[in-house]
Amino acid sequence: MRHRTLTRSPSILPLYARAAAPLIPGASLLPFVPGRASEMPDVELTLPDVAADTDVVAAYAKVCGFTLRDTLPATYPHVLAFPLHMALMADGSFPFGAIGLVHVENRIVQRRPIALGERLTLRVRATKLEPHPKGRTFSIVSRAHVGREQVWEETSTMLRRGGGSAESGGSKPSANGGDVAAPATAEWKVGGDLGRRYAAVSGDRNPIHLHAWAAKPLGFPRAIAHGMWTKARALAALERRLPAAFAVDVSFRRPILLPATVAFDSSAHDDEIDFAVRDAKRGTAHLAGRLQRIETKKKASSGRKQD
Repeated sequence: MRHRTLTRSPSILPLYARAAAPLIPGASLLPFVPGRASEMPDVELTLPDVAADTDVVAAYAKVCGFTLRDTLPATYPHVLAFPLHMALMADGSFPFGAIGLVHVENRIVQRRPIALGERLTLRVRATKLEPHPKGRTFSIVSRAHVGREQVWEETSTMLRRGGGSAESGGSKPSANGGDVAAPATAEWKVGGDLGRRYAAVSGDRNPIHLHAWAAKPLGFPRAIAHGMWTKARALAALERRLPAAFAVDVSFRRPILLPATVAFDSSAHDDEIDFAVRDAKRGTAHLAGRLQRIETKKKASSGRKQD
């Protein structure tokens, strides 16, 4: 594997332009445009000395429903790593453009809370392509370290539609919270501008989230909510019940067409919480999730937690 260390976080808007370029006929022939390779690039991007901006974190917390604290929401390191995701997918060695990819599953492991002032080293890589009934999948694996201690990890599984294998079982979701409906504990009215508000605090400006006119050419009748907003909003609803160290898996079932009214439900048993976000009228699941407490060991020297 090749390792590339960046000196600063990439600028996202130019990366979106390159990621969308394969939609233009013939553009993939250009060496700097993704779409010519057949396999995932074997490269890991590293960005050292990353610190969250407290004002941006506060704005993110407001959009997603988190209480403002002196630690990062568990989903916020995804925002810090997202420019690296885009840099990876916008590179000429990537096999296709990022626009049109479907985020189907997401797993986050928080090994301990991350304080607002802590400096992180972020590392991002892509896994190999795997067959799927609707196309092919791959994952982007992101890790955050404080010094030599890994404090956070994420696996975002993406689907590239087309050329699916009927013999493939596809990925196996580990989040089962959407399979059996429990009584709703909350109902959220999601405004038509949510995609633009979340984009402003996350940097994720995929056109399918911003306006209906931008989403329609990509197959959606209206703009859709970001999947990572839905996951963040669900964790915000569980905030008072979250342990210090946990793993949370979600599968994204149906997109939330904006505006919308959705219901949230959850059920706890032992050290697990199943939860789901559903259409408030029809009860169909938009997101199904499972949160599990994880045990950590203390370092003898510092008392910090690790595996």
